[in-house]
Amino acid sequence: MWCHRLSHLQSRLQDLLRGRVTCWALQQSNFKSLFPLAIYWHHTASKSLNCVWQQHEDHFELQYANNVMRFDYVWLRDHCRSASCYNSKTHQRSLDTASVDLCIQPKTIHLDETTLFFTWPDGHVTRYDLDWLAKNSYEGQKQKVIQPRILWNAEIYQQAQVPAVDFQTFLETKEGLKNFLQNFLLYGIAFVENVPTTQEHTEKLAERISLIRETIYGRMWFFTSDFSRGDTAYTKLALDRHTDTTYFQEPCGIQVFHCLKHEGTGGRTLLVDGFYAAEQVLQKAPEEFELLSKVPLKHEYIENVGECQNHMIGVGPVLNIYPWNKELYLIRYNNYDRAVINTIPYDVVHRWYTAHRTLTRELRRPENEFWVKLKPGKVLFIDNWRVLHGRESFTGYRQLCGCYLTRDDVLNTARLLGLQA
Repeated sequence: MWCHRLSHLQSRLQDLLRGRVTCWALQQSNFKSLFPLAIYWHHTASKSLNCVWQQHEDHFELQYANNVMRFDYVWLRDHCRSASCYNSKTHQRSLDTASVDLCIQPKTIHLDETTLFFTWPDGHVTRYDLDWLAKNSYEGQKQKVIQPRILWNAEIYQQAQVPAVDFQTFLETKEGLKNFLQNFLLYGIAFVENVPTTQEHTEKLAERISLIRETIYGRMWFFTSDFSRGDTAYTKLALDRHTDTTYFQEPCGIQVFHCLKHEGTGGRTLLVDGFYAAEQVLQKAPEEFELLSKVPLKHEYIENVGECQNHMIGVGPVLNIYPWNKELYLIRYNNYDRAVINTIPYDVVHRWYTAHRTLTRELRRPENEFWVKLKPGKVLFIDNWRVLHGRESFTGYRQLCGCYLTRDDVLNTARLLGLQA
């Protein structure tokens, strides 16, 4: 009996090698009965498509577009885009995910040109375009950058000669707004010039791209060096490089600065690309980069000045990365507001200080410092999740206004203009 079956199998294999069987996977019933746990590869008839797929017991494997992708069967059922499972008008899921059998397997799978068809035990059919699967697979996302960026030090940014956008062009044209946002997304900073020197016009400018985020500092803030708030920013002292609101659970996304008046000397603004510095750490000391991305720290703001009574606490690592592609998306660096380190054991503390020192050294390299004098009429937008800012001490009377913007709304505006964000 076994000799007969093996002889039959050998004959079928010879046919395959001679090219007599176009798609052996469609004629496997005898082979499956012999070896139920064997691996079966399914090839497309078109060689140019270069698609091969395999049905495993617990997942579906696809080789396509120079990539090997694996999909859980529950995932494949859950992401069905049929009319009964997905509302294409609202772009929302209609299927009750909790109703999907966690042990579900497709009854049949077949490919028609560039579309895979999965027929489930209840007869429901799910269709997937190969390119859609490639784009939305974990393996595809691992290779994809969510937001393209140009990392910079002072020389790189100055040589790029990134132009400021005119106030009227920014407000009145899509092209001006798009150019501004493209520069902002790439570099983490952008300027608008010829802005009337009032808080009202600065507010109008900010509202062009986002809702203004109201915080404990109000909606629009207006300050001088009168120490009206319990913060070093409200003095004439120099400020070292830092990101703002690290003591919020979600730090403010974008910061807007407009110097309305300065009758004195000094006060230049310091800008440092935190992602550029972090990239240097990753290249020189990857284990320290990893530690800074994993150790959670507390940042704290305690205020008790007049009617301003606040106690804010935010928790998170210095470097925040997406776990699937290791892309850095947030740096939380503020030595002024870092609270007591009590979230890690003693044997990790010293390694953290070493890693923090390495990052600080990169942030403080003179070649990474871009200094700019804020003048009336020129508004600066800063990506507070990426670019650190500071200032040198100053003399005389200095008036600034500005606000924080909600990051989601800025990115929303960018995407609606066709930008990757």
